[in-house]
Amino acid sequence: MNIVPAFIRQRIVHRPNLLRIVDNIGWLFFDKILRMGVGLLVGVWVARYLGPQQYGLFNFSLAFVGLFAAIAGLGMQGVVVRDIVHDAEGAKVTLGTAAFLQVISGMVTYLLILVSIAYMRPDDTLARSIVTVLGLMMLFEASKIAVFWFESQVQSKYTVWVQNGVFLVFVAIRITLILKHAQLMAFVWATLGEIVIAALILVSVLSMRGPSLASLRVTVERAKSLLTDSWPLIFAAIAVTIYMKIDQIMLGQMIGDEAVGIYSAATRISEVWYFIPTSIAASVFPTILEAKKNNESLYYARLQKLYDLMAMISLVVALPMTLLSANIVKFLFGAAYLAAAPVLTIHIWAAVFVFLGVASSQWFLAENKQLLTLERTALGAITNIILNCWLIPIHGAVGAAIATVISQATASWLYDGIQAKTRRMFLMKSRAMNPMNWVRTFLSRTK
Repeated sequence: MNIVPAFIRQRIVHRPNLLRIVDNIGWLFFDKILRMGVGLLVGVWVARYLGPQQYGLFNFSLAFVGLFAAIAGLGMQGVVVRDIVHDAEGAKVTLGTAAFLQVISGMVTYLLILVSIAYMRPDDTLARSIVTVLGLMMLFEASKIAVFWFESQVQSKYTVWVQNGVFLVFVAIRITLILKHAQLMAFVWATLGEIVIAALILVSVLSMRGPSLASLRVTVERAKSLLTDSWPLIFAAIAVTIYMKIDQIMLGQMIGDEAVGIYSAATRISEVWYFIPTSIAASVFPTILEAKKNNESLYYARLQKLYDLMAMISLVVALPMTLLSANIVKFLFGAAYLAAAPVLTIHIWAAVFVFLGVASSQWFLAENKQLLTLERTALGAITNIILNCWLIPIHGAVGAAIATVISQATASWLYDGIQAKTRRMFLMKSRAMNPMNWVRTFLSRTK
């Protein structure tokens, strides 16, 4: 099945590598657009059904578990994909060792989740029960080796088929739960079920379309090399998760679960667009790596084009969301969530820096500068925590949104200007955010 329109395919059919990239992006976009459309509608229905209080508790629990997901993932994705691209013959050892490490980390992470929620909410039985169930997702992190493999082969369509098939089944289950007037815990179990079934099917598809599970190998040497390359990314991923999730956790602890529900309604609209940079970056990463090996000028030219594209798309998203925030929130979530409109107006501008940050993460990985990734994300996390402590008591959910935008800008853009090693990235991103450069580029191509 070809997902790229025929008129585009005809124009690039003579460039097979570009065709594979466009086709891969097409599948990833199909995956995310389906989730964005159907998932947003059903998610909104669930939010209306549960109300701000229960919806807030559900999202608090998801954010709490998500805070630990970076530990379970071990920062492996980019490293494993990179190593498979560079050394196809060692793919079985790379995948097998990565899976083994993630099984161990998943079990350790689950124990940390149980201990942490017992400490933070000792008297909240429902919150502890929800987190206990959702935390089981950590035990299935190893299934992501299937995603790594198909990404390295620019064949994300298999991932899309599985995840969307399972997703649509559980959309129907959630609708049924609403119609049957189910309790909150039923939605919690449905969330876990979707993850578990998708994981099992993905591993089965990997065995059919890639290396079989029986052929995977684990070696101590490969484990050491993977952890050596990925350990800065583990802490970087933890830092990213902190400044993506800590606002909901701090809101829940400092203001209450209802504030989390209002904030989550806004961020559900705002963050739904984040599939765009991840889909594009995942598809062009192998090509950027190839350019680096052969032509330094082409390598940086492709990076600049990637930054330009990310900046333009993010602004196209942010402007209408800002102008129409109240109408959008009222239409989707109803009057009970109208307080989310000013949160959305501010939070949507984090997209500009998220898009550029996702793009530049490819450069950090290609240059093997994982320590710098750790530094910039740690700076963003610390900035977010400090700003949340200051702004949440004063402005509530709006304060959390302001903190998010500033911390994203700090980590994804301002940090690059401070560091001599990354100043070139700062200048390239600044150029990408300047609309006058878009005009000059357009005019130069039309001459």
